[in-house]
Parts: sequence; structure tokens; C-alpha cells
Amino acid sequence: MTRAAMGAEVASGARPVRFGVLGAARIAPMALVRPARAVDGVTVEAVAARDGRRAQAFARKHGIPRVADDYGSLLSDAAIDAVYIPLPNGLHARWTLAALAAGKHVLCEKPLTANAAEAEAVRAAAAGSSAVVMEAFHWRYHPLAARLVELVRGGDLGRPERFEVSMCIPLPSPGNIRYRLDLAGGATMDTGCYAVHCLRTLSGEEPTVVSATATSGWPAPAGVDRAMRASLTLPSGAEATLRCALWSSRLVDVRARVCFEGGAELRVLNYVVPQLYHRLAIRPRGAPRFRVETVPGEPTYTCQLRAFERAVRAAPDGAPLPTGPEDSVRNMRVIDAIYAAAGLPPRVGDDAPAHRS
Repeated sequence: MTRAAMGAEVASGARPVRFGVLGAARIAPMALVRPARAVDGVTVEAVAARDGRRAQAFARKHGIPRVADDYGSLLSDAAIDAVYIPLPNGLHARWTLAALAAGKHVLCEKPLTANAAEAEAVRAAAAGSSAVVMEAFHWRYHPLAARLVELVRGGDLGRPERFEVSMCIPLPSPGNIRYRLDLAGGATMDTGCYAVHCLRTLSGEEPTVVSATATSGWPAPAGVDRAMRASLTLPSGAEATLRCALWSSRLVDVRARVCFEGGAELRVLNYVVPQLYHRLAIRPRGAPRFRVETVPGEPTYTCQLRAFERAVRAAPDGAPLPTGPEDSVRNMRVIDAIYAAAGLPPRVGDDAPAHRS
């Protein structure tokens, strides 16, 4: 069967979107394997990893039918329609471009690339393809994200004057790939990309970085940020502060706050994985206290996979995804600017053969 005929079968819904996984990563079961069981029209058919024994064990544990010899073999497999890429940051662009060249749709873990230049290369490749590319900012596909956008941009609370967004988690693990400079590691890449994305999503604007301060030292090696604080401005005149960390005094801090003219305020706790727990508090202008909302929805990864499956069915004529390549370019430009303001160079992708899985 030709590639065009295979694509027509997927678009018509005659058969499921068949995934292959590049790398037996720990996040893959949560981000793809389990959600695929809840999303009709998606199956996980194959996995490839640098270590064949690890790939075999991963496939047995998660009920994946086949193990490919290597990443290249999986990409050349005509029975695979889409690939999920949970490899280290520095390998994302390389394997996303390879997947697009092989005619595969791509769901890639965030950040999509190591820097803005790589994101621009992916955007160009995707524009010349009929394939879907989605950066896995899963939070954006939960109903909570839509509610936040409605509240912040809807006008009822007034004009936003200040944004405060944080994404801090504890990772006291020297040697973890998230701290490896050669794999494009760092807090701003790992958790900061969420904070940047949340600011851009809520405001609907592209921020300018005013200043940034990086914190290094154990467990991060030289040149790698374990925490970052940045000040930004928005075209509307609003100001913003971003905080992110993999190890800091803010062990767990995942929240956003928006202050509006006239004293209105919005606060949200845990915008990233709201299915576990979240708290949305709104105080309209002149109100004496906050009202609290809870926004129901499926797990964020399930919401994300549903959106991906719909996009694949609609390709190449469907509407742009909220976390498609254009959005990725804009997010990475802010991340590059934060590193520059902090006196650190942008992260660099690894063009050598993949060496982590």
C-alpha cells in the first residue's frame, strides 16, 4: 500500500493511528501507553531503544506487540503512522526531523527542540509535510486551560497588569539527564518551558525578557541552571515574573497568579496536572473574597492524545494545534532570551547518534 493510501485510511477512520515509541522512557507509559487504552482510534504498536533488552522488557511490561531493532528501523516501518519521542531534550530536533522525513506524524515531549533555531528548522520541515507535529504540553488540552484563557482574556476581570507563574519541583539527583548540558538540560528547559508556555497562553502575547538570574551548583554542574527567575514585559504593558526550578527552596510550587486593573485577581494552583488536584480562585473587582472553581476533565495526557488523534485524522487541512511548531518556535525564543539574560548560552542539540533511551 502506498503512503498516500495509508494516510487516507487513517484520515477516514478505517484503522487506528498506529504509534511507535522512540526510547523506553519512564514517562512513556503515563504520556502515551495508558492514554492510548482510553482513546479509541489509537494503538501503540512498537518500541525501539538503544538497549535492546530494555526495549524487550518495556514491550512485555506494557503489552506492546513489537520491538524494532533501532530508531531508524522503527521510522522506516510502514506499519507505523506516528511516533512518540520522549528522548532527552538535545535529541528531540534530530529525531523529529528524521520522523518527518520518513512521513510520520510526531508527538514530541517538551521542549520540542534545544533552541529556537532548531524549532525553526522543525517548523520549516513540518510546513513542507502533511504530517502533524505536536509538542507535548499536555496541560494545554485540559478544560482547565481553556477556562483560564477565558477568564484572563475575556474582559470581565479587567485588563491584566501582572502575571506571576512558577513551576518548581524537587530533583536532587546529580547526573540526571535533566542536568546534562550535552543533552540540553537545565531547569528552564525542563520546568521553565511550562512556566513560559503558561504565561504566553494566558496572556495571548509574546513577552520580552527584561532580566534573568540563574542559580547553579549542586546538583547541577557548571553551566546548567537548577533554578531560574526572570522578569518580563508584555506588549500590552503588563509585567510578568517567572520562576522555575529542579532544586531550590521552593520544593514544589506550581501555580499562576494574574492581577488585573482595579484589584481583580485570579490564582490557580497546579495548572500542569489538574486531574490530581487543582484550585482555581477568582476575585472580581470590588468583591470581598475569592470564589473557588474546580474544572473537571480527563487526565491531561488523555486530553492531549485525543487532540493529536483528531489532528491526524484532519491532516493536512485541519486547524493548527495550540502546541504546534509555530507555538514551539515562539516558546523557544523566550527560553533562549532567558538564558541570554542570565548570562548562559542557549542549549545545543546533539547531532550524534542517540545514546539515551
